[in-house]
Amino acid sequence: MTRRQALDSHPTHAWQVLHPPLQTSASGWLDVGDGHRMYWEAAGHPRAPAALFVHGGPGTGCSANDRRWFDPRRWRIVLFDQRGAGRSLPRAGLAANDTPHLVADMEALREHLGIERWLLFGGSWGATLALAYAEQHPRRVTGLVLRGVFTATRAERCWLYGARGAARHHPAAWQRLHAAAGAAPGQGLLEALHVRLHAGGTACRAAAQAWWRWEHDLMDAETTGPAPAPPAVDDDAALAHARIGVHYARRDWFLEPGQLLARASCLQGLPGVIVQGSRDLVTPPAAARALHAAWPGAQWQEVSAAGHASSHPAIARQLVAATDAFADTASPTTPQEAADARPASPH
Repeated sequence: MTRRQALDSHPTHAWQVLHPPLQTSASGWLDVGDGHRMYWEAAGHPRAPAALFVHGGPGTGCSANDRRWFDPRRWRIVLFDQRGAGRSLPRAGLAANDTPHLVADMEALREHLGIERWLLFGGSWGATLALAYAEQHPRRVTGLVLRGVFTATRAERCWLYGARGAARHHPAAWQRLHAAAGAAPGQGLLEALHVRLHAGGTACRAAAQAWWRWEHDLMDAETTGPAPAPPAVDDDAALAHARIGVHYARRDWFLEPGQLLARASCLQGLPGVIVQGSRDLVTPPAAARALHAAWPGAQWQEVSAAGHASSHPAIARQLVAATDAFADTASPTTPQEAADARPASPH
């Protein structure tokens, strides 16, 4: 069965509709200042139009499967690990780690790789960061593919970390997170987690694992069948993810309240696709709808009965179709690329 036939059938998992696995063609660490060295990698056709995958979290890093959202014959695929995340160094480094620095790092990477413009692809926090970059550098963006939109408003923060939001839909998961934080009377959840995650010891590791599980518990609550087991993660990876995630959440993701929606006019004229699960409990559809209202030129694709996870086959189908459609209309980003571009087989 071809991949296109798989797209037209009824896949049961995202990996059935993604492009084939492929190896990187280049990788390295870019010194972005402040003691940070940012890991990056490239794959696909080196002279094709460029696409940047922006991972979520904050703090998770990229994986090999993230290359597979793009046709390697028609895209120059670029991935990077944000400051402190994944393979970037120092691991879990919080100094000079904020949204303006991450946007500047993306622009530094574009210049380092000699890319004129690129497509941005991101989900959840990855969508947040892609929006922040596109609103600051719209002339460097050919389009955006966004999934599970998170605009970092106070309402979204209260939904995720307040007792009257997502906690009401999954009280057992909320109690696990709250108990692991060990909040004192009058102390907020995020502040309590911040203290515990930097205290060391068994309680620190338990808080990190609880933070890791919280989003996965919410995604379990979105399903109608038996809940899958949360993915295993070692203590070091969980601690890095949690420290960065809490660092951002307790400071409103280093964005002004409502900033991304207020500046959505910067996106006018840019093509985009917004893919949103109707049952998303991590980033509920209200934020994505608000973004679409402010950026009506983007295509709106709400997937019924789907939640937050990109592994949902219907979500994955829409995301792959979006990058394929952009590839159909994309042109090489420099005159030299226009002269040199030829189809290439995946590694």
